[in-house]
Amino acid sequence: MSATAAAAIAVRVARKTHEAEGVAGFRLVAVDGARLPAFAPGAHIDVVLPGGLVRQYSLCNEPAHEAQDAQDMHYEIGVLRDARSRGGSLALHDAVHEGEVLRISAPRNHFPLDESATHSLLLAGGIGVTPLLSMAQRLAALQADFALHCCSRTVARAPYRRRLEASAFAHRVFFHHDDGPAAQRMDLAATIGQPARGKHLYVCGPQGFLDAVRATARDLHWPDAQVHFEYFGGVLPVDDAQGSFEVELRSSGRVVRVPQALSVVDALAAEGIDIPVSCAQGVCGTCLTRVLAGEVAHNDLYLTPAEQAANDQFLPCCSRARSARLVLDL
Repeated sequence: MSATAAAAIAVRVARKTHEAEGVAGFRLVAVDGARLPAFAPGAHIDVVLPGGLVRQYSLCNEPAHEAQDAQDMHYEIGVLRDARSRGGSLALHDAVHEGEVLRISAPRNHFPLDESATHSLLLAGGIGVTPLLSMAQRLAALQADFALHCCSRTVARAPYRRRLEASAFAHRVFFHHDDGPAAQRMDLAATIGQPARGKHLYVCGPQGFLDAVRATARDLHWPDAQVHFEYFGGVLPVDDAQGSFEVELRSSGRVVRVPQALSVVDALAAEGIDIPVSCAQGVCGTCLTRVLAGEVAHNDLYLTPAEQAANDQFLPCCSRARSARLVLDL
């Protein structure tokens, strides 16, 4: 089932706001007045945009309590205007206005918050603050110990700064800007610090920011299980795997050739075999598939290095094969 087909919830843009230079906020409510599906911090939704584009955006508001009235239930997303994007951010900024109706999916969560942590360290790069904002609000409601560090190029480009400065947990929020005094710039190693039992690190932002945070955490010997991350946009590495290969479906023994020009998902779809897919960039994990035999050329941003090395699962939307054939648990 495609992301478009799964986007069955009609919502109205109740409010469109300016959240920073180049960042627009959207408050979404159900068209029929019904209660929207519940979500947990770190969740995202698929949004069908004008022209049929489907993009994923993290929910940045605090999850509603069960007792909350349906009239108050809403979703909030923040969108960075990016002229280099494939059209999603431009469509939302330029073509979607208050009062318009969009179709969205139910929330999915590949970036969950561990509420049992003794301390949660949240590191945001630019618009990557959106899922961490939801996490911070939830942690504050739980009276949990946490800190949120927000990095941006300038003060004007810091998303949701006004909301964070006005929040009840403002003393737990720290801003770092490239153009500010050296004293306020983030010392990554000092900020992350030494790992400890019950201490968890969450990071979201562009690839360079995530790579730097994860590399520093590894240098400081943080266990992978205590480092959680999400890319807000995919920038997939180029792999020199062979151009074409075969995939075998274990359940039927059927063999499908994957040419150089097609992904595994697209090659299977051409043969009438559908795999659930959302981002199609190797970021969200929706299409994660077990590999029973063969060698994978991983091109995703979802699996950890250890998970990739295990060679027992892959993202067929972007990853390919090094061997002549992959046997899949399909």
